[in-house]
Amino acid sequence: MSKIETTINIKITPNTIERAKKIRLMIFDVDGVLTDGRLFFGDDGQEYKAFHSKDGLGMKMLMNSGVEIAIITARKSELVKHRMDNLGIHRLYQGQSNKVPALLDIATEMKLSLEEIAYIGDDIIDLPVMVRVGLAIAVADSHNSLFKHAHWVTENKGGCGAAREACDMIMEAQNTLQPFIDKSIDTGSNIAN
Repeated sequence: MSKIETTINIKITPNTIERAKKIRLMIFDVDGVLTDGRLFFGDDGQEYKAFHSKDGLGMKMLMNSGVEIAIITARKSELVKHRMDNLGIHRLYQGQSNKVPALLDIATEMKLSLEEIAYIGDDIIDLPVMVRVGLAIAVADSHNSLFKHAHWVTENKGGCGAAREACDMIMEAQNTLQPFIDKSIDTGSNIAN
């Protein structure tokens, strides 16, 4: 069977590629990145959010390639905990209005330099982390203030495949995306998302 050749169709500067090659941990914001940022509440006050399955698969692929994943979010939600448990993501920091202490805790715990960490965000609350990490990514519909601090901007909006796009970009830079695709074709293996 012939292999499917893939190259993701995104504009990446050589500097961004070099930064992405060094990444050992990818940190995601939730609202506006893994979701479209809208919040839904039932009559009982229960919060609901929609997560894109492509983002979940991308996160699992990235973990499978050897890059760890963490979540730092300002809000606190059982729904987010449930989704992260479902994906096998255990570094979950919720209720973090100041995200820098969580970033530094994770870096210390994992013995990583900030240069080895990527972060993807969408709003002003994410800037203090973005200016500290080795690879700062903004989703396409981020607040305008993020764009001048981002090393790369996704083409997709938050909650609509932006996280997957970021995962693919890092895997492509680290030469792990094509081998993953080839293995999937050869073995028919699948990672549930």
